[in-house]
Amino acid sequence: MSTYTLSEGLFLYPTPAGAFYAVSSGDTDKSRQFLRKMLQQPVTQALNLDKLQEMTGLDEPEKCLELLHQCQKLGWVQGLNAERSYPSDLLENILPDLLSKMSESGKVLLADMQGFYLASHGFPHEVAEELSGLSAELATVHSRRSGVLMNNLGVANHSWGIIDVFGNNQIGFWPLFIGKNRFVLVISGVPHFNQPEFVDLIWALSIRYAEKVG
Repeated sequence: MSTYTLSEGLFLYPTPAGAFYAVSSGDTDKSRQFLRKMLQQPVTQALNLDKLQEMTGLDEPEKCLELLHQCQKLGWVQGLNAERSYPSDLLENILPDLLSKMSESGKVLLADMQGFYLASHGFPHEVAEELSGLSAELATVHSRRSGVLMNNLGVANHSWGIIDVFGNNQIGFWPLFIGKNRFVLVISGVPHFNQPEFVDLIWALSIRYAEKVG
């Protein structure tokens, strides 16, 4: 018999930390699959066993609840009191405003795998182009050297940074793995990922670019 009890009247939604975990690597595990499935829904799903089984891909109720409990303990999921819908406006229209909340300095852009930026806030056009190209070059370097970083140093993180003499990050490059796509958030200064807009950003990109799971 299950030792877990579902709270009624709530709607499942990732936290900023959960959204980040979902897209911070191209690897797949049960938690990532669950979070990615959540981020592919046009509306937040009611917290009940049927929906939980559908989104986790697990048939056994106990295993579904264990996975939910694990994600809750890690701070990756939250329960909303009201249903939320995916923004109905075009992705191109909502990206600049969402991006503006990602950086303390207000300077941030989103680049694609080819090194072109989809949207930018605060950077001049020429700078945005150069940083987007650099993000693609860094991804190539990381791909070539990831074995050394992981196996020899135990560094599994995909992000890169340009730091000052005090070790403070001046510009960070943060990959977002969504479906077969790899985007990069390029941020000047301190990133502000612990914002609801970060979840909305990943939700919007997942709706547009992720392959449907399950």
